[in-house]
Amino acid sequence: MDIDTFDDQGWPPVTSKAHILLIEDDRETADEIIRDMADRGYMISHADNGRVGLERAREGKYDLLILDRMLPEVDGLSIISQLRAEDVRVPVLFLSALNDVDERVRGLKAGGDDYLTKPFVLSELSARVEALLRRPAEPRTTRLRVGPLELDLISREANRDGRPVELLPREFKLLEYLMRHPAQVITRAMLLEDVWNYRFSPQTNLVDVHIGKLRRKVDAPGDFPMIYNIRNVGFVLREPQ
Repeated sequence: MDIDTFDDQGWPPVTSKAHILLIEDDRETADEIIRDMADRGYMISHADNGRVGLERAREGKYDLLILDRMLPEVDGLSIISQLRAEDVRVPVLFLSALNDVDERVRGLKAGGDDYLTKPFVLSELSARVEALLRRPAEPRTTRLRVGPLELDLISREANRDGRPVELLPREFKLLEYLMRHPAQVITRAMLLEDVWNYRFSPQTNLVDVHIGKLRRKVDAPGDFPMIYNIRNVGFVLREPQ
């Protein structure tokens, strides 16, 4: 395990308040990035495996993550997927020797903000870092609300009009997805890809079964319905009419 902070260990004085976490297992690449970022006035910390990097990223004190795609213990895609599931919105720049289009798409869809293919020149890395740091910060949302329905992303609890809605993990993820897209028609293919992580559309009623269970929990007897089936298209979550 290797974690270093280079703001007070002999590097040039830090002139920027931005704190970057680099998660990179290749020591030569890491050293080059650390030196360049420190020279540019950034405070930079380093973890050389995915498990430690994920733990550090969860601390929430970083302004940017530079994240290698292939890492020991926990890979880069898993790190960003877990952080986004926990609503950690810090910008993420992926680094990877995998340069095919599908791989870049996977990184961005997992929640990455930019993707840089190895080998790269440090000036391009710096330009991308600066661009990401200039973006307006997203407010950290810990609760989702649609009408009387509320989802707490920290405690992992749901309620409707104060009535607890007991959800299994997959149901929670499914409801979160619907609540992040209120009044929008969501297709089965979208749910299979984004909730189940399928990269193809299998012939299955998996989505319908889970939606049915979720609807019975959210739309209790006597409630105005909120989850609707749009025939031959998909589903939509709406505020009660």
